Amino acid sequence: MNSTTQHTSAIPVIGRVLLATIFIFSAIGKIMAPAATIGYIEAMGLPLASVGLVVAIAVELVGGLMLALGIKTRLVALGLALFSIVTGLVFHHAIGDQNQLIHLLKNLAMAGGLLQVVAFGAGAYSLESKAAGTAGRQPA
Repeated sequence: MNSTTQHTSAIPVIGRVLLATIFIFSAIGKIMAPAATIGYIEAMGLPLASVGLVVAIAVELVGGLMLALGIKTRLVALGLALFSIVTGLVFHHAIGDQNQLIHLLKNLAMAGGLLQVVAFGAGAYSLESKAAGTAGRQPA
């Protein structure tokens, strides 16, 4: 891929939106059924389950929207990658259960995709590239 194609490709925005979708839908699910999430947090033995719910919703909804739109993309992607790893290890550590193993691996795979965004930036079609007046060149 040459430099011109790389700076105008729609692939990064498609990737960002696909990565963001799981976070946004997860936040909406938590908003619609807060008691289920609070119960799950409590079942893991974590304190302050209600605070955890609010933090998770904020991270997933705000982070997901910022990622999709390409705002502070590298920083947001790093935060969501760390969130994915931590929540995977905390909530899906029972890897003897096939379902939990799949959820853990899903979280790790999402973190891997997010780290690609950290490494390569938002791409041409992002609010940060528009604000910088560039066609894809990313601020460090």
